[in-house]
Amino acid sequence: MLKSVEPTETALLDLTVIIPNYNTRELLHQCLQSIYENTRGIDFEVFCVDDNSSDGSADMVEAIFPQVILVRNRTGQYYAKNNNRGLRESKARYACLLNSDTKLLGNTFLQLVDFMDEHPEAAACGPTLLNPDMTIQSCIRRFAGGGTMVMQGLNMHKLFPNGKVAREYYSINFDYGKEQVVDSIGTTAFVIRRSTWEQAGMLDERFPHFQVDLAYNLMLKRAGLKVFYTPCAKVIHYGSQSVNQQPKKRIIELHRALADFSDFYDYFGTSWLVKKTVRAALRIRCWLKLAELRMGSDKRVIKGPGAPPLKRSHLR
Repeated sequence: MLKSVEPTETALLDLTVIIPNYNTRELLHQCLQSIYENTRGIDFEVFCVDDNSSDGSADMVEAIFPQVILVRNRTGQYYAKNNNRGLRESKARYACLLNSDTKLLGNTFLQLVDFMDEHPEAAACGPTLLNPDMTIQSCIRRFAGGGTMVMQGLNMHKLFPNGKVAREYYSINFDYGKEQVVDSIGTTAFVIRRSTWEQAGMLDERFPHFQVDLAYNLMLKRAGLKVFYTPCAKVIHYGSQSVNQQPKKRIIELHRALADFSDFYDYFGTSWLVKKTVRAALRIRCWLKLAELRMGSDKRVIKGPGAPPLKRSHLR
């Protein structure tokens, strides 16, 4: 077991990189390799939490990357808890929550640390995410109203790709070439200031996988803190490699998390009737998504804007 270290201000590293992993051995290897090949000019540590993988991920890390601080979970602890474990153990001024299915392009971490140093008003930030074909991956979300979210649940963004849902929730008109404050950015490569997690709090562990990023961004926004998008750094994101391993289970978890998000954060209001209605609507949506999974060829859990383009390898 790792012991928590209370760092002094003078002893702080620049960055702790926290990588939760579940059965993504080859992608994790690529991710770690890109970190050590590209990162220069900062003092950093890498903290990998393996969530009881069965594919030899942890053994690979131990053998090839002995400098990584490796935690082997005996049982699955899931995304929020694994990241929070890294935050608690961090010995740095900043922490980067980094998905295992990512690859750094250039000296990403130096660029992000410099950005945070130059923007003391930033509680957190995220870089440009790229699909494997190098197109920009949609990672910005807005906290839309109830009507927009109902239309999103009905997949109206697929029928009207430039309509209200696409604009007000998926932010399709977002300028990815411009540094700016955002409502919500995915935690795929998410840099947090130490004072942010120490004072405002860590990730909400009531959510195993889904809605963790939206919940954290909303908590920061309600606390009056600023989250930035910055194009100063770029990261390739292969997308949902862990959650797609058990699609039926994850679809059920996704809809449970959506309902919990409504309840825990009063997202659609405080009325018990509204919350019950939201849960009932999400239960119906979950049934429809499970039917789509059974009958369709696309077995991915996440398919909307922000998911990498569908490849033949995704079809079964």
